[in-house]
Amino acid sequence: MPHIALVTLVVRDYDDAIAFYTNALGFELAEDTDRGDGSRWVVVRPPGSAAGTGLLLARAKDDAQLARVGGQTGGRVGFFLHTEDFARDHARMTAAGVRFLEEPRHEAYGSVAVFEDLYGNRWDLLQPA
Repeated sequence: MPHIALVTLVVRDYDDAIAFYTNALGFELAEDTDRGDGSRWVVVRPPGSAAGTGLLLARAKDDAQLARVGGQTGGRVGFFLHTEDFARDHARMTAAGVRFLEEPRHEAYGSVAVFEDLYGNRWDLLQPA
């Protein structure tokens, strides 16, 4: 069955991005391989992610890519982090310094709050109903 394996997220710095996604969001570092040309193949995944879906953290290579960092979805929520325990993960992420843009909401589809990653990309923390 086909599935999405990786989604590329353009970042300013590999190590800063790894630190945010692993420490603040609790992701696992699945791979960090030096490619020999100054770039690295860096993959992070939420623990237990279905079908191994993850983020490929790609360092911006030029000014055009650098200009896209943090704005790859035009200011819209572009990423959705599902949880089985909204209150636990919201509290843990808040304590880790994650910036939530709103108070948690309880909608018909579940509990949700929008947060930003270290570059300003918007995410939903979502516990489906």
